[in-house]
Amino acid sequence: MLEYDNSAFYYFALATLSFYLFPSYYVITKSFYRAIVGVSPESLGAISRTTAEKKKAEEITAASRGFKQIITPTFVANVVITIFLTSVSVYMANEVMKDGQVNSFDPYRILGIDSSADSKAIKKAFRNQSLANHPDKNPNNPSAQAMFMMIAKAYEALTDPVSKSNWEKYGNPDGKQSLEVSIGLPAFLLAPDYRNAILLVYLIVMVVVIPSSVYYYYSNSSKFGEKMVMYDSYSWYHHSLSEHAHVKLLPEVFAGSAEFRQRNVPEADEMEALKKLKLRLKGSMQKPKIDHRVLIKGNLLLHSHLLRETAQLGGKLRDDLHFMLRNSSALIDAMINICTHQEWIQTCMNCIEFGQCIAQGLWVRDSNLLQLPHFGDSEVKAAGSGKGHVKGIAQYLKLPDETKKGLRDMSDEEKKDVFACCKIIPDIDVSYTVFVDDDEDAKVYEGDLVTLKVDITRNNLAPGEKAGLVHAPRFPFPKMEAWWVGLGTREGKIVSLVKVTDLSRVIEHKIKFVAPPPGDYEFDIYVKSNAYIGLDQKIKAKLTTLDPEDLPEYKIHPDDAELDNEPTLFEEMMNPNVEDDSDSDDESDDEEEEETGGARNAIRELTDAEKKKKALLEARRRAAGDDSDDDSDSDVEEVYKDK
Repeated sequence: MLEYDNSAFYYFALATLSFYLFPSYYVITKSFYRAIVGVSPESLGAISRTTAEKKKAEEITAASRGFKQIITPTFVANVVITIFLTSVSVYMANEVMKDGQVNSFDPYRILGIDSSADSKAIKKAFRNQSLANHPDKNPNNPSAQAMFMMIAKAYEALTDPVSKSNWEKYGNPDGKQSLEVSIGLPAFLLAPDYRNAILLVYLIVMVVVIPSSVYYYYSNSSKFGEKMVMYDSYSWYHHSLSEHAHVKLLPEVFAGSAEFRQRNVPEADEMEALKKLKLRLKGSMQKPKIDHRVLIKGNLLLHSHLLRETAQLGGKLRDDLHFMLRNSSALIDAMINICTHQEWIQTCMNCIEFGQCIAQGLWVRDSNLLQLPHFGDSEVKAAGSGKGHVKGIAQYLKLPDETKKGLRDMSDEEKKDVFACCKIIPDIDVSYTVFVDDDEDAKVYEGDLVTLKVDITRNNLAPGEKAGLVHAPRFPFPKMEAWWVGLGTREGKIVSLVKVTDLSRVIEHKIKFVAPPPGDYEFDIYVKSNAYIGLDQKIKAKLTTLDPEDLPEYKIHPDDAELDNEPTLFEEMMNPNVEDDSDSDDESDDEEEEETGGARNAIRELTDAEKKKKALLEARRRAAGDDSDDDSDSDVEEVYKDK
């Protein structure tokens, strides 16, 4: 009968705990290392290509260090669990060393004597140990009974020559041992004294702990959708956005995201600061549609960032703003997805432009030249007036450095920052081609699968060079460059809208759609940056589709037509004697031709395929009960006449 084995349970438990402890120690060690030593700035995205980015890089590097970043409820719980499980593992490892197989059978240790003890000392130790662990003195004590048996074996191994020889050879006085099978559970589970406690623990684990854990996990995971955006946020966007939602209305929609509802509840000590902030921003904010304190706080914080009024924000308000900005990319993508499903192309474009404003810390009335470092209102005015003036940053980037305006009052270092930023901001060219895959001509017919290939070339990059992080010193987190590529109809419907994250110099994006009915069509191709203002392009694409009836007639190749006359595999299997029948038919035909004499020249000789087809037809007629071609032909004629 199988018995519960403590040692086997310890081995199993240690192996199981290692699956948690080793990764946990790695995570804890890595977290402490990052908190104390830190990591390279490049891996954090803390790069300073201009002096404007230097402060942002320092803040990112400082935020990655220190215990404040790692002391979270999850991290603390993991540390506590790891320490507890480590203590359990040490205890079980110690028990394994005492009673497990890793500890070889040592009769001297069992009897508690030295290895140089004589027979008298051995007998004395055996007598004392036997009396102390005798079953009569230790009723209902399995450990004492097991120890009593071990003492007897130890004495036998030291006094009996055969047992001693077996112990020296095999490590056991009984000689070489065979494989033993036991149950890897602790023996105390069978003890009568613990039955009620074990049953209670079992009920608590099975009825309370496991269902509660499953419910907690499901209730939390079911709140989140794609990109870990809460479903409540999707519902809010669907309710708040419309086909004609203006950019000025989007901060309030964004502030109502479910991710901010608990964090943005105003505290008592924040009310005065929020009132002062509201007075400063009142002229630049759209009147809120919903008068709710969470929405008002989030809207004010977001406008303070868009209007570059964050200098007077306190520590708690600044942290709340950073929390909103950290989640802005995923939430704005969710807003765009809602608009895409509703086919609100103009609202989609507005949401993309709203994301650009958040990345650069600018608002709708601000000049996009303010994206350049050290540029203010006076520099923007100087660049946009006089000879060689520019209307926007896209035009400014194409100017040679020596002809760029607005730099008169800047130092040499500040001018270098402007020139460096102009090389970072992408200067793009967009082109497109329309074609049908594997088509012989360039014409498009109704129902064809049309491919529209959009090529975006970053002229500011050298061949083989990759785009880097966005130059956004006002955005407190690293942000990768990406492009929204869309295709829409003149009626405002969306054919496709995809965020392309390719960092290559030349981007190729393909849009596939089914060709509409015959006619001339115009589409709008949208190429919009996810982080820069003023670089967007809108190109008109023309498409002419033809009637498929104008296609040339498709002619079947003779070889393909001949395949229809070939017998199927089933017919070949059901008529194994077709070839023999055809040979006999050929011989009879030859005899008839010899008898007819001069008629031979008037009859064309059948090809091999025709002979095989004829033989197959003969076999089919015989299977149907027909006797000759004449009968079949007469039947056909009669049916035709009856009709």
